[in-house]
Amino acid sequence: MQLPVTLRERMAGSDRALYGGWICSGSPVMAEIMAGAGLDWLMIDMEHGPIGLSETQAMLQAAAGYPVTTIVRVPANDAVWIKQVLDLGAQTIMVPMVSTAAEAEAAVAHASYPPRGHRGVGNALARSGRWNRIGDYLANAAAHTSVIVQIETAEGVENAEAIASVDGVDGVFVGPSDLAASMGLIGQQTHPDVIAAVERAFAGVKAAGKPVGVNAFVESAARGYVEAGARFLLVGADVSLAARGAEHLAATFIPAAADGTQRPSY
Repeated sequence: MQLPVTLRERMAGSDRALYGGWICSGSPVMAEIMAGAGLDWLMIDMEHGPIGLSETQAMLQAAAGYPVTTIVRVPANDAVWIKQVLDLGAQTIMVPMVSTAAEAEAAVAHASYPPRGHRGVGNALARSGRWNRIGDYLANAAAHTSVIVQIETAEGVENAEAIASVDGVDGVFVGPSDLAASMGLIGQQTHPDVIAAVERAFAGVKAAGKPVGVNAFVESAARGYVEAGARFLLVGADVSLAARGAEHLAATFIPAAADGTQRPSY
């Protein structure tokens, strides 16, 4: 039995940027819909979405039947969360709010078995090693897992090269929303100063020889970041797609009220 490829392997085998979708709803049905859409990768978000361990496993299973690479963003850079998510069968994890090389080292240690790290051994009991059906899972755990860390602060931008240089970090994903907030520009992800900071982070990560990614829901921003060297991007989310689609449907059929709100029809 073979496991699917990690995001690290997917990027290594691609000659173009990879485009992904954010799964925030907690719904395995929505995860399967997104998985079948033709995107390159999906991110199940345990940090901000109403998503626990059981929901995460169900979404991983729902997406498993499609040729899409699925990663899980853990709630925090925490040994227990990372151990449990990897045991669920997540092969690529994204660790939020990494601002220093030491924090990146900790993320890698949490995701690695001894002697590299301190991940607890439970593969015989868990989906990670398919209940001991992956015979070499423990010996080759590093090949079966991939760690992406997130730079989301001005401090992280300045430390980008050092963070990316940590052995075991397979890529760095820049989050413009929290970065903007840390710069005193909350809600202004496309502000020129924020874009410039993102591109400084790109330069540091690329100098370390690692792939860099970014969240960019605005098409022009996404294309600009690809030109600047982004190798993997999140370009939409399940809940946003549903919200905008529902709004468009309502606007199509329901006349607007005088104050600009839409009038319900019963």
